[in-house]
Amino acid sequence: MPDLIKKGLVKKGTAPPRAWQRMLSGRRLDLLEPSPLDIEIADIAHGLARVARWNGQTKGEHAFSVAQHCVLVERLVVDLSPRLSREARLMALLHDSPEYVVGDLISPFKAAVGMNYKSLEEKLQMAIHLRFGLPAQVPAALKTLFKRADHLSAYYEATQLAGFEEKEARRLFGAPPKGMKEPRLAPLGTKEAQAQFLARFDRLYDPKGAS
Repeated sequence: MPDLIKKGLVKKGTAPPRAWQRMLSGRRLDLLEPSPLDIEIADIAHGLARVARWNGQTKGEHAFSVAQHCVLVERLVVDLSPRLSREARLMALLHDSPEYVVGDLISPFKAAVGMNYKSLEEKLQMAIHLRFGLPAQVPAALKTLFKRADHLSAYYEATQLAGFEEKEARRLFGAPPKGMKEPRLAPLGTKEAQAQFLARFDRLYDPKGAS
């Protein structure tokens, strides 16, 4: 706030810029200092089902949503490491959950925005994890696994929906492991994508672990 006053962007004595968003659940989520108490899975599912991957540049009547992407990544994580705990799989499902309020910026734009955006995402991710009884931060080994599954998801999305040639997708995201069954992707409408995400969450979430 003092920096904004010095730059003349905010007058002294005025209220700070609004940094919260009201959710359909009625929660008021502070984007700069998010509280786990203001996180609701219904809000997350609703938002992610309405955020388009690839800035909407995908084939089909509907956009391929971040909600569908999250479900796909959780599936791929299990394909890569079948003995994962339910907690680890839930973290995989929620790996892009901050995008329900900050949106899905494509990688080139994230690089241009810089670390401030990343810091905002990380704070939201920590609040979401704490809300559902998960470790505040993903362990390093799981981060590597999730990144691999995320790249695999991007490969399949790119080649099936976003118009990439296989050679280009392999160069950008890496090739799928030999013998891995290729998922067939079909973009869903928002209600279906939202329901799919919630159904997967309900199967993985243990309310006792969050108490």
